Amino acid sequence: MRRCVKWGLGLLLIAIVGLCFAYWTPDTDKAAMRAKYGSPASQYLNMGDAFVVHYRDEGPRDAPVIVLIHGSNSFLQTWDDWATALTPNYRVIRLDLPGHGLTGDYRVRSYKRSDYVDVIDAVTKKLRVSRFVLGGNSMGGGVAWAYAHQYPFKVTGLVLVDSTGEPEPGNSSPPLAFRLARVPVVGDLMAYITPRSLVADGLRASFGDPAKVTDAKIDRYWELLRYPGNRAATLFRFSAPREASITAPLPQPLPTLIMWGKEDKLIPVTSAAWFKQRIPAAEVVIYPGIGHLPMEEIPDRSVADLKLWLAKLPRAQ
Repeated sequence: MRRCVKWGLGLLLIAIVGLCFAYWTPDTDKAAMRAKYGSPASQYLNMGDAFVVHYRDEGPRDAPVIVLIHGSNSFLQTWDDWATALTPNYRVIRLDLPGHGLTGDYRVRSYKRSDYVDVIDAVTKKLRVSRFVLGGNSMGGGVAWAYAHQYPFKVTGLVLVDSTGEPEPGNSSPPLAFRLARVPVVGDLMAYITPRSLVADGLRASFGDPAKVTDAKIDRYWELLRYPGNRAATLFRFSAPREASITAPLPQPLPTLIMWGKEDKLIPVTSAAWFKQRIPAAEVVIYPGIGHLPMEEIPDRSVADLKLWLAKLPRAQ
């Protein structure tokens, strides 16, 4: 019996090693990724020994400021179309959070919501921006929600796009990659084995219309996930204890726009109503047939709605 068990464990080990050799996906090259996914607007801000943050600061220097925060396993390019539409009249600041995009690893190895709030505050201070509209998608929306609670005097408007925040949203169906990353051992292997097909399936599941997911878009998500330090950071975040939700209303009235894809499988559209209960004066826009990333899936329509809302805000910021 013991011999059978040993043989079984041996065969299992051989199978695991075989899978590793077959599907091993190394980190991408940092310089190559900066050349491919950077732009003339890309800048790298030294934040001390902890990390160097990749950001873009575009638009007129004297215009109202908008700071945009991406979601989990995303990057600042998720806002490309919005930035193009907004920069003629607004100063748009975007950054890759630690463990994401071209920022990469955060040497402190702490990726809590409060850490990201601190990063946003540090970057805006270094850029000498003290008042701004703050927008975020998914995890980035949750960070924006937390920032507005901590620094309400700095935020002139809040934009929540399919945002985290509700403690236990019902009918949530995360992509397979997200679920696997939380499984012990399997999650650890994902730091080294990350098939492109897994990323493609997760991205298609984030769109209401999967046909809109191009090969170039899949490549960008797949390659930047493998930017040095990002996969380890992802597993570190997913394995950390879940943070308590911020359920209190904002400490002071704040103009807010809530935008949601009705077919969002990751964070269901019912979460929009949860936020609305806490921000009664908020405007809510729901997009039928659209998934988790309206700014990528329907950029023209979503940014047009944003611009209409922004036009109602006082210009002085």
